[in-house]
Amino acid sequence: MVAHEMHYQAYIIGGYVRDRFLLRDGKDFDIVVVGDGILYAQNLAKALNQQKNITVFKTYGTAQIKYDDIEIEVVGARKESYSPESRNPLVEAGTLAEDQNRRDFTINTLALSLNKMDFGLLLDPFDGVTDLLNKQIRTPLNPDITFSDDPLRMMRAIRFATQLQFQMVPETFSGIVRNADRIKIITKERIADELNKIILSPKPSIGFKLLDEAGLLPLIFPEFCNLKGVEVIEGKGHKDNFYHTLEVLDNISEYTNDLWLRWAAILHDIAKPATKRFETNDGWTFHGHEFKGAKMVKRIFTNMKLPLNEKMRYVEKLVLLHLRPIALTKENITDSAIRRLIFDAGEVLDDLMTLVRADITSKNENKKRRYLENYLLVDEKIKEVEAKDHIRNWQPPISGEEIMKAFNLLPSKEVGIIKTVIREAILDGVIPSTYDAAYQLMIEEGQKLGLSINATN
Repeated sequence: MVAHEMHYQAYIIGGYVRDRFLLRDGKDFDIVVVGDGILYAQNLAKALNQQKNITVFKTYGTAQIKYDDIEIEVVGARKESYSPESRNPLVEAGTLAEDQNRRDFTINTLALSLNKMDFGLLLDPFDGVTDLLNKQIRTPLNPDITFSDDPLRMMRAIRFATQLQFQMVPETFSGIVRNADRIKIITKERIADELNKIILSPKPSIGFKLLDEAGLLPLIFPEFCNLKGVEVIEGKGHKDNFYHTLEVLDNISEYTNDLWLRWAAILHDIAKPATKRFETNDGWTFHGHEFKGAKMVKRIFTNMKLPLNEKMRYVEKLVLLHLRPIALTKENITDSAIRRLIFDAGEVLDDLMTLVRADITSKNENKKRRYLENYLLVDEKIKEVEAKDHIRNWQPPISGEEIMKAFNLLPSKEVGIIKTVIREAILDGVIPSTYDAAYQLMIEEGQKLGLSINATN
């Protein structure tokens, strides 16, 4: 054994040990050694014939070995001290006990010996096994020390409570409440990473409620907090959009593990506070919240350091369209309206319908049943129209290049006008989606614009 040959003590510690007690599979091993962690990792890689698969991080005194589909992270045992202004600790070599002291929660302090004399021995100085059995989150030290030293641990506590569906012991949760303001020294990228893990949990609402109760949510996601509350005028109230959104998020989490579809659920009603109005005859309205909400997505993603790429645009599109399918049931559902929905939604259509179904949350069972019937009506109509017209991957039968060639034009406003007329006519069912019908309409529209057909065409 490598540790024995080096006269080191080595232990598997943290997540892998915890997950074995929870009967969860794990392929990431964290090894702490009392000694030079990098030197041990290099010798271990050699023993495993994985010298080409080791990465050394000298700044952090760690090394990573990839062995088939297993990741082994090695670090020397250390003790840490912090300054109030930073979560970056002053690190010194330490004992196993000092290394366990610095860890976030008792369930993550469990260590299994890799040493020849006591191989497999469990070292559990903080009774982490009991906390696992009791499904509790507890800090090994005074929570004020644990959370003040590294405020990101407050997010991690809530993340573990959400993922594992454990309870935080009162003194640990109180420690988060007292130290919540310290989260401001953590980078938004690190906060977003933990928040995304909460969102990907089986029941994300657990985490959001804890973030709110602890006072962290207003600091990291104020727009979401603005959804809270019910206002009543003339005896008329509206639903609490904070809890409605959490219900939608939990609903959609039963159907998908896609992070960005879950983000769309979180943001689908985000503009309701800004669009809320009371009208005497109609009660509370939120007209245009889908348009304003779609515009808010970029600002929220920017503030939270989420990716400003196709993922953001995907969320924008779902927020913008989330009312469209059910709105169709307020009138006769025509083929043209369904064609337009399919065309506008494009490749996000299936995800849009998943979001729409998750959005059915009324406490009134009759109303909920009616909404579900409307949803199923639209869903069936989409399948019918798609089978007949193949709109989802539809391309206009006449391209812009063909229009330019037909009228001997350069790229211009006229080309765009003709393309739009052809597209709208097909979507509205005025003409069939065929080349001949589109070509004839192109000629007619060109003549209206005073264009002459190219004689050589």
